Amino acid sequence: MANTSRFSTTRPLFGQTALITGASRGIGAAIATTLAKAGAKIAVNYLTQASKAQEIVSECELFGIHAIAVAGDVSKKNDVDHLFDETMHHLGPISILVNNAGKAQSNLLLDTSLEDFDDLLAVNLKGLFMCTKKALPTMLQAQQGRIINISSVWGMVGGSCEVAYSTTKGGVIAFTKALAKELGSTGITVNAVAPGAISTDMMSAYSEEDIQKIREETPLGRLGTPEDVAHSVLFLASPESSFLTGQIISPNGGLVI
Repeated sequence: MANTSRFSTTRPLFGQTALITGASRGIGAAIATTLAKAGAKIAVNYLTQASKAQEIVSECELFGIHAIAVAGDVSKKNDVDHLFDETMHHLGPISILVNNAGKAQSNLLLDTSLEDFDDLLAVNLKGLFMCTKKALPTMLQAQQGRIINISSVWGMVGGSCEVAYSTTKGGVIAFTKALAKELGSTGITVNAVAPGAISTDMMSAYSEEDIQKIREETPLGRLGTPEDVAHSVLFLASPESSFLTGQIISPNGGLVI
């Protein structure tokens, strides 16, 4: 029996199907549960962490919606095909796509191998391209949809020792703006969320000293939470954002203004 006391008073996404890539942990998991609370059916994509993905499915289902977990590497076409086929078979047409799956790397450019760069491109940009292309036919048929891409502040302004990562996340922003223009007359909006420093395991490469320095450089004086990002995604997925497309929302605490 679902815990109905946790239901929101309004369900702006009721009846819709949302696919979130890379949703077994961190930002993706917070997006999945936030959209579930708003009434959307949820497909939790994961790469290797099946048990964690199933935990997120269980959390989503507390809100009285249907959710599934689907394994798949977004950099591989066969996996993307399977991911979308499974989602549509179990949950129906996808009306919200959140391209969240991504890889990060912090390294000097001279220490970044071609293999590392190719790996970042494959997940952060090729995966985005393939998932979006797979989602579009159904959205075009319905003449509505929400495509929400997760970028980064480093995609906006560049990050020292993160040249390769910044390049891919800048590509996400360019992709978002170009596709928004292309789809403007179709009823499909395309936007991006570019988080600042968010407290997830992706920050594990930073020392406590580095993290404290980021806090001090952030006007709001703290790291963001996955929920801070998820609330921006919820707004972009909701009917209230219908006049926003090609926009970059950056929950970053004032780190980049």
